[in-house]
Amino acid sequence: MWYEYQRVVVNEGRARMEHPAGESDNGSLRVDFDRRLKLEFHGSRITSDAGSLAYRELDDALGLSDLASAALSGCRRGKNTRHLLTGLLRQSVFGRLAGYEDVNDAERLAHDPAMRAVVDRTGLDRQAASTSQMGRFETAWLTSEANLAALADLSGAWIDRVHARRPQTTIVLDMDSSVSETHGAQEGSAYNGHFACICYHPLFVFNQFGDLGRCSLRPGNAHSAADWREVLEPVVARYRGKMKRSYFRGDPGYANPGIDEFLEAEGYKYTIRLPANAVLQERIGWLLKRPVGRPAHDVRRYSASFSYQAASWTRSRRVVAKVEWHPGELYPRAGFNVTNMTRPPERVTLFYNQRGTAEQHIKEGKNAITWTRLSCQRFVANAVRLQLHALAYNLANFLRTLTLPEAVSHWSMTTLRDRLVKIGARIVRHGRSVTFQMAEVMVPRALFGQILDAIAALRPLPPARC
Repeated sequence: MWYEYQRVVVNEGRARMEHPAGESDNGSLRVDFDRRLKLEFHGSRITSDAGSLAYRELDDALGLSDLASAALSGCRRGKNTRHLLTGLLRQSVFGRLAGYEDVNDAERLAHDPAMRAVVDRTGLDRQAASTSQMGRFETAWLTSEANLAALADLSGAWIDRVHARRPQTTIVLDMDSSVSETHGAQEGSAYNGHFACICYHPLFVFNQFGDLGRCSLRPGNAHSAADWREVLEPVVARYRGKMKRSYFRGDPGYANPGIDEFLEAEGYKYTIRLPANAVLQERIGWLLKRPVGRPAHDVRRYSASFSYQAASWTRSRRVVAKVEWHPGELYPRAGFNVTNMTRPPERVTLFYNQRGTAEQHIKEGKNAITWTRLSCQRFVANAVRLQLHALAYNLANFLRTLTLPEAVSHWSMTTLRDRLVKIGARIVRHGRSVTFQMAEVMVPRALFGQILDAIAALRPLPPARC
């Protein structure tokens, strides 16, 4: 009897270790439409996020988490907990990458085999961090002034690692703001008339590859160009003396003489949209007159360039105008850009129009990374959450731009999350290995292998033997 009791206790203990919440197996579920089907739940042996292992491989190849933990642990006083810090940071970033934007999901993810494998080498032998641990990490430890400053610098440091593997001679920076709606009396939230909602108003700087160089959380009633120097200057400083050609684009919210003067002093070529006014329209009055003859059936475009000095400018600058006559419209559409570029007006306009990619990057951050989920009460805690979202966004973008084969290079971040990250897998343990038996529905073995080969090519070469 005693032997039988011990065997039952041991078996129940094993069952508790194999299930996410530690409960014993309560049997299979059945569906009425086909009684042959049985439904079993094995949370600690099944994962729906096996594709995150590819991102973990890229993280290791570029040394991103190690770089982050070194920067953050340097801000800590007392006992060095760098190893623990790396796991917590990975759990924060990779959780967001897989679509779990809230620390409330940590309770389940702590038992998920993919997340445990991502956290560190011994993760499969123990649970990842709990909800309370992740909450203290994100809303208490990272919210210190030194840690938040280090966290804001990490996106740029990660991009430096990428440029070390993919050297560049040209950099194009796009600055844009966005909206993150708030709910309740969250600190720093305010009504924004442009977006017509109570929100935060974060500011972003992207490069031409879609990498997020830096971001900052601002109150909802902040002007589009508010705090531009704190966000733009560190990014410009990172590229100073490293690029042969440097460019900047901005929408009318950044038509600020301080920005123009700063960019000119740094040697940047720029084009920034100007709000239309009567003086500018008068300068191109001959283009605003309806062309003689029958209305055209296609869009007619005209360009011009002239020198102009606004009242707040210390000197005159070049302005490029574009006028479009659209079929069925009584009045033309006119746009103005201030620039220090010497290109023909048509090429200046074409270069500015490519700024729309920054809006697409922001849209991907909202949809794939859910960086609008800023649900903490304190403003500083939400600022930390935005920076963690930014790291997850950059890791996703690195994989897309550095490793995807040509056949799937057009995949968006949302597609990558739904098809690559969300690969289901069954975990089988052997004596010296752990096998992820991965589903081959959306991403076949050959494609996954090509991604891993591209990541392997990014690893630094081992030192040559003497």
